[in-house]
Amino acid sequence: MQTIQRAMLAAVLAALSLPAIAQVTVKDPWARATVPAAKSSGAFMQLVSNQDVRLVGVTSPVAGSAELHQMSMQDNRMSMAPVAAIDLPAGKPVALASGGYHIMLMQLKRQLKEGETVPVTLVFEKKDKTRDNVEVQVPVRPLTYSPHAAH
Repeated sequence: MQTIQRAMLAAVLAALSLPAIAQVTVKDPWARATVPAAKSSGAFMQLVSNQDVRLVGVTSPVAGSAELHQMSMQDNRMSMAPVAAIDLPAGKPVALASGGYHIMLMQLKRQLKEGETVPVTLVFEKKDKTRDNVEVQVPVRPLTYSPHAAH
């Protein structure tokens, strides 16, 4: 009997010593549909993490490359540039939206059509530098879609 109790105690202690896995909630993901010749599109969503993490990468099989970008106003004009990472403070929603942080799907392998869903993998890095991947099924919305108009 003591052997079973020791084994159970060892199993419980081992489970408690495992590193916590970052849990990120993804809300309202969507990507913009494209015209047939388009080579890029944007993907948008809201992210909330239960611990401090950073979004450090993104991939999708529909794109030759995918990057994290930020739009900002500089000298009264809008500019867009890639960013290495996006911080997600624990418990605080971070929007990936038009006009701010967002995902750029570039070198598209095909047209993104309204009504379909495309897979996007988000790569999160914890403070200890370990990484977790989260795959999101992203619905493709019309070219003219606006999340604010949908509410």
